[in-house]
Amino acid sequence: MDLDGFMCLVLLCAGVAFSKPTYKRDRVHPDPELSRQPHEDNQSYQYDHEAFLGKEEATTFDQLTPEESKERLGKIVDRIDGDQDGFVTTSELKNWIKRVQKRYIYENVAKVWSDYDLNRDNKISWDEYKQATYGYYLANPDEFEDANDQFSFKKMLPRDERRFKAADLDGDLAASREEFTAFLHPEEFEHMKDIVVLETLEDIDKNGDGHVDQDEYIADMFAHEEGGPEPDWVKTEREQFSDFRDLNKDGKMDMDEIRHWILPQDYDHAQAEARHLVYESDRDKDQMLTKEEILENWNMFVGSQATNYGEDLTKNHDEL
Repeated sequence: MDLDGFMCLVLLCAGVAFSKPTYKRDRVHPDPELSRQPHEDNQSYQYDHEAFLGKEEATTFDQLTPEESKERLGKIVDRIDGDQDGFVTTSELKNWIKRVQKRYIYENVAKVWSDYDLNRDNKISWDEYKQATYGYYLANPDEFEDANDQFSFKKMLPRDERRFKAADLDGDLAASREEFTAFLHPEEFEHMKDIVVLETLEDIDKNGDGHVDQDEYIADMFAHEEGGPEPDWVKTEREQFSDFRDLNKDGKMDMDEIRHWILPQDYDHAQAEARHLVYESDRDKDQMLTKEEILENWNMFVGSQATNYGEDLTKNHDEL
């Protein structure tokens, strides 16, 4: 769930009074780097390992023997091949990399799953989520009449229901683990990005005209004291709005401009890495990988004690 939503949830469940938060919200969700390692295959495959496995799992593989690494890689290939046709496509590899990079999100959802799956049927219905999150409010609505609008139950409940239904792809009003993950972390799922944009618009558009003007854009970042000077960074943000946010120069941002701002699509790291791994491993150049092709080039996908030892030798030699 986004930060405002999470803050609301914590406050609501605790039954405390609401007040406007003092934090500055970062609304931009860039496509993250897959690894902080340099992507230099002539020196090391560590970038590829962390992209393909995730940083923690890559470290685990580094402690395995080559035989153990290849055995585990073979099992991973079977999972990547979603349609079980014996080939791993660039698309399947990209999806795998994206899921690996979101592993922490799935782990976070697993930690809270039992708090919402009240009947233990391995699904979370909208009624279960509503009861777990808003049950106290629904039973005691008079206690929240004076709550700040931004954090009121009356505003958050229908907003959560709309987001829940968008995440519920099969429309049964019961979320699987994947659907519930999309509900809590919509910015990470392509089919939820319209909801992220809409919620951002609703948060910032104080005059209700369906757009975000410069003053609303700044007010979302900076609580201006009457008569006080604006910091230099606020002046820079005003320039950013005029030069880069307001693309059609009409003085305000519409939905498409908000999407361009908060969900930049400059570079798809997972797509680039998937293409790289296919190109480097595709012996017959059919633009797909067999299990055998992957295992033949196994040390590009995963590490082991042997590859680490070889890289250490190379580094030590370079330092001499």
